Amino acid sequence: MLSKKLALEILNKGLATGADFAEIYYEDTLSKGLSTENGKLEVLNSSIINGVGIRLLKDLRSVYGYTNDLSKKGLYKLVESLAASFEGERIITVEKIKKVRVKEINKVETPFLSVPTEEIAQLLKKTSSIISSYDPRIIRVQTGFNITHNEVNIYNSEGKMWNTVRNYGRLVLLSVAAEPGKIETRFDGPGTQAGWEYFTKTLDVEALAKNNAEKVIKMLEAKECPSGKFPVIIGNGWGGVIFHEACGHQLEATSVAKGLSVFSGMKGQQIANPIVSAYDDGTMPNEWGSGSLDDEGNVPQNNQLIKDGILVGYLVDNFNGRRMGEKGNGACRRQSYKYEPTSRMSNTYIAPGNSTPEDIIRNTKLGLYAVSFNGGSVNPATGDFNFGCSEAYIVKDGQILCPVRGATLVGNARDILKHIDMVGNDLDLGQGMCGSSSGSIPVNVGQPTIRVDEIVVGGRGGSINEF
Repeated sequence: MLSKKLALEILNKGLATGADFAEIYYEDTLSKGLSTENGKLEVLNSSIINGVGIRLLKDLRSVYGYTNDLSKKGLYKLVESLAASFEGERIITVEKIKKVRVKEINKVETPFLSVPTEEIAQLLKKTSSIISSYDPRIIRVQTGFNITHNEVNIYNSEGKMWNTVRNYGRLVLLSVAAEPGKIETRFDGPGTQAGWEYFTKTLDVEALAKNNAEKVIKMLEAKECPSGKFPVIIGNGWGGVIFHEACGHQLEATSVAKGLSVFSGMKGQQIANPIVSAYDDGTMPNEWGSGSLDDEGNVPQNNQLIKDGILVGYLVDNFNGRRMGEKGNGACRRQSYKYEPTSRMSNTYIAPGNSTPEDIIRNTKLGLYAVSFNGGSVNPATGDFNFGCSEAYIVKDGQILCPVRGATLVGNARDILKHIDMVGNDLDLGQGMCGSSSGSIPVNVGQPTIRVDEIVVGGRGGSINEF
């Protein structure tokens, strides 16, 4: 941790050539990981990240640099090189720094770093055994547990200082099943900031492992998915990754402020079916994407993005907010001190509606039920996307008929929001890592079960009418 005295000196050196804002981000992070390969403990690693990032702003210009040389000389060298980017006279002097109290929203009984390595290893071996013993066609099982303990201090030229602590723990289950001419994989990765008690008291780890094995075999035995344009039901929880990727990133000021988003300048306009509302809520206690503080020192908020189909808000960081004429709303995040912060999602989800999942299935005559996804790509400038389904089923005459494999959903962010015609009441969240310009960060995606009345589906199984 930097002393207030040294932080004050660095901030004023950064402001010497006319910058109108200066910020120091100090990080101390300890990461630890264990993993097994087919039940055998293979990897036990740990790492320490310790460094400082400095950002200087002037109007709509930003310069950023970082260093792990935390000596006074090293920090002076960095800030002086950044200040050289501007030519002008000092307009701000920081007289003192005052600590701002932060209300920590993540309550933990048992910190992950306090758990004995052997206890974690036993959990991994148990889940591996459950998966591998389910069916001999499961040829590979990887399990892992990743811990990140992150301490952050932020100082800025408004004379403020914040500090916060973040604790992440994630269980990873990966299975591979094969038979002649076929191979399938299944991934599950529940994560939390609630502490070790989440994995011993809240989450049914044995049921999760059994479900992993059941689903990888079910998809191995599945028929090829048909192709065409027809209704698609998208499952709750991890199904929200489509909204996250196809729409959520387009609502971040990172792209909105420069007019690079398909939703730039559309606040107040209808962009979705009126039954659709959506939020990004960084205030949810112990959730994967939550925090007591964003990476500019702002308190995270429950930001409504879409209300009854109308675009009502963006995710805004302070710097991009300058261009937009808006204040930051607690949505500024980064992977580490090596990345300049910018607007990012936290816990992003489509709000629950009035239909039950059973209603949605019962009202679908012929279509696809996409339960989970294994990746995809999005063009933020156009909103065009494609996503591969890791688990999907044919729905016929209001009933789930059979599993299918190899399904891909192809569409456009603007179109898919308007074609959501049913929204379930079973909201759930799924944990993931989101990569963007400020690095890879923990996020929740989420939604209830929804139905898109028409979307292009790619597959090698012929026409859906053949089912």
